[in-house]
Amino acid sequence: MTSIDPLQLDAQDPLAWARQEFEIPLQGDSGGHGMSLSSLPPSHPSQTQLDQANKSGHGLHVLRSWLLTGDGQVVYLCGNSLGLLPKKARELMIQEIDVWSKRAVYGHFAHPHDRPWKNIDDTVVPGLAKVVATLSPQQIDNAVVALEPREGEDTLRTEDILARIEEYGDEGAYFGLDLAHAVGNVPLELSAWGVDFAAWCTYKYLNSGPGAVAGYYIKEGLDDGGRRSRLPYLFSRATIRLAGWWGQNRTTRFLMSPEFDPIPGAQGYQHSNPPVFSSIPLIAHLELLERAGGMQVLRRKSEALTGYLWDLLERSRFHVPPAGGEATTTGRIGFRILTPSTPSERGCQLSLLILPAGSHTMERVFNHMVQRGVVGDERRPDVIRLSPVPLYNRFVDVQVAVRVFEESLQAVLDEGDV
Repeated sequence: MTSIDPLQLDAQDPLAWARQEFEIPLQGDSGGHGMSLSSLPPSHPSQTQLDQANKSGHGLHVLRSWLLTGDGQVVYLCGNSLGLLPKKARELMIQEIDVWSKRAVYGHFAHPHDRPWKNIDDTVVPGLAKVVATLSPQQIDNAVVALEPREGEDTLRTEDILARIEEYGDEGAYFGLDLAHAVGNVPLELSAWGVDFAAWCTYKYLNSGPGAVAGYYIKEGLDDGGRRSRLPYLFSRATIRLAGWWGQNRTTRFLMSPEFDPIPGAQGYQHSNPPVFSSIPLIAHLELLERAGGMQVLRRKSEALTGYLWDLLERSRFHVPPAGGEATTTGRIGFRILTPSTPSERGCQLSLLILPAGSHTMERVFNHMVQRGVVGDERRPDVIRLSPVPLYNRFVDVQVAVRVFEESLQAVLDEGDV
């Protein structure tokens, strides 16, 4: 795939329009530092300019100069930590502030944009249900079945997870998933998979903003039938549901009855009214996702985009194959890809172990990348994570990011002291 021009891939991308629906941070505003933008060319390089530059060996430098300076936008590969702001979210947020200003408490009931605050969750739930493919809206040591990767491996194998589920399922264990890095990243089918419960955040791949509203799923028929839940596997005796008034049947919610009549399913576990201002950006993203054609469409581009990133990284002179330990034993600077190589076993993110491990090399490499306008994220002590998101990242973003990554490794190598 590396022989294909990334500009050509971007030109053929059916989701190319989606990038314009997001606000991409500018290098000068983003908190990155160390680069001067004022003296570099502002316009998109023509294909002729690129062809001439490629012949002279400077093609990628011309492309990179345009990417980092033409409109000043950074190369943002950090959607795994915080998704970008949808332009629609800004529009909707202004609408809500206006409703707050003009209607005050009546915004709960008489909303000019048909998003009454008292039912704001109803605006979000249908779209989220499509993302996770649902059919309807003792002690900790004894409650959790822990798994670890096999010796010498970095990630869990799917077959080991399924074997453990089958092993404990007959004992009454519940099958729950943490979907923080999965929702909006890969297609999900919670109902078809027989998942009992799941929880996720929305500020990563659903672009709802920092600290935004979370989501959860409870299998149909699994709720406790009211306040009392009987979970013998988790607890030694029947326990009381931590119930809140927003989980009450909507038709009787404001009657303040002493009897709790929960909404069926996950919504019956709400404690209070959902935060409106963190729900609105989520609505904007779900509308955009619907326009794009849904998760399967995003997944097709994601596999191609992350596959391109994998291909470029694997060909890097700094890449250390999984079986190669020379960088660790000799102190040579390099990196190893921790993420599974099979596309069906990963999302858009690749995790890179910076070598030699434990040498603080990762922080130095990461800082050089930030100074050069590439935004990933770091996980101490030794991991850098890069996540090309199909809605707003391009193939040229990936190409430039890998070159900057290599330049940063080389810069640390030249500095010495590793």
